[in-house]
Amino acid sequence: MGIYFDNAGTTAAKPEVLEAILPYLAQQYGNASSIHAVGREARKAVEKARTQVAAAIGAKPEEIYFTAGGTEGDNWAVKGAAFAHNQKGRHIITSAIEHHAVLHSCQWLQKQGFEITYLPVDAQGRVSPNHVEKAIRPDTILITLMMANNEIGTIQPIAEIGAIARVHKVLFHTDAVQAVGAVPIDVNALQVDALSLSGHKFYGVKGVGALYIRQGVRIDSLLHGGAQERGRRAGTENLPAIVGLGAAIELATRDIESHVARLTKMRDRLIHGILTAIPHTRLNGHPTRRLPGNVNVSVDYIEGEALLLRLDLAGFQASSGSACTSGSLDPSHVLLAIGLSHEAAHGSLRLSLGDYNTEQDVDELLAVLPAIVQSLRDMSPFSVTS
Repeated sequence: MGIYFDNAGTTAAKPEVLEAILPYLAQQYGNASSIHAVGREARKAVEKARTQVAAAIGAKPEEIYFTAGGTEGDNWAVKGAAFAHNQKGRHIITSAIEHHAVLHSCQWLQKQGFEITYLPVDAQGRVSPNHVEKAIRPDTILITLMMANNEIGTIQPIAEIGAIARVHKVLFHTDAVQAVGAVPIDVNALQVDALSLSGHKFYGVKGVGALYIRQGVRIDSLLHGGAQERGRRAGTENLPAIVGLGAAIELATRDIESHVARLTKMRDRLIHGILTAIPHTRLNGHPTRRLPGNVNVSVDYIEGEALLLRLDLAGFQASSGSACTSGSLDPSHVLLAIGLSHEAAHGSLRLSLGDYNTEQDVDELLAVLPAIVQSLRDMSPFSVTS
């Protein structure tokens, strides 16, 4: 398979997660909404996972609702809050660098008559809390800002913004899909009213996630047709995946400080190695307030897609940005928002480290990357001056 540097796109399910899931694919296959003995056993497993997710983010079990992943969680939080509170107002605040699950939800809401303020970010991808406060109006009903950016890794001042939202009595949702399992999270310290997460970002399986909704917060349902999830999210519970989500988040947060320290050390070595060995490169995102495993650099005078293909041939899997937009020819909206030109944005490289990466992986990449870049530049019609 080679060396995998695309953990922001997805992670490999850990053996402990698969071990937890397997019984619920065959022997313990009950429907958690059934009242017979097999169904009751399934319900116990779902509630155990709910408790595991809640404990990992400082929430109460009754504040956790299982979803099909981060995209559903974002859609539910944004649209559900909008329609639950549209009698108060129809103004929503977000940022220019949100994941498309939030941006496209906001754009859809605009067609329904809502007004969206898209806040700018600075050159390192940070939203200013002062800008957030200035954007709040009497008819503002929701602030939705991601905790950590999926492309450039920048971590937002969520606790500070949460305090502002609380003072102004505005609901605050954060897309924490990239942050959960990567950095410590406490929903009460952050003062968020809703938080979305996705299992496959922290070594669970794909197709399952959760939405935290603070007790007492009104958010309309997104899916209708059944009384599952205490009447707020219809659909038969994905029992095996939910069990896996609980196991994965417990593993990911058990010793998160040492996890952060290990990945941060490798990340910084990789950043330093690239920037010193390859001229005409720059780091995208905040240099320190970033996800511990995220490296995003722009490499001038090359196309990012060509670089990814050459890396793949050499046995390294990487990305040029979000996996959700990798099929698009358009430059990253995130990189454009932090001030990069179209050319620089097209030459971006995202390397995201995970639990299975080693110092040797970093060394092996640094040993081949400069030559690959130079080879591509030699074929470029643009002149490169050292």
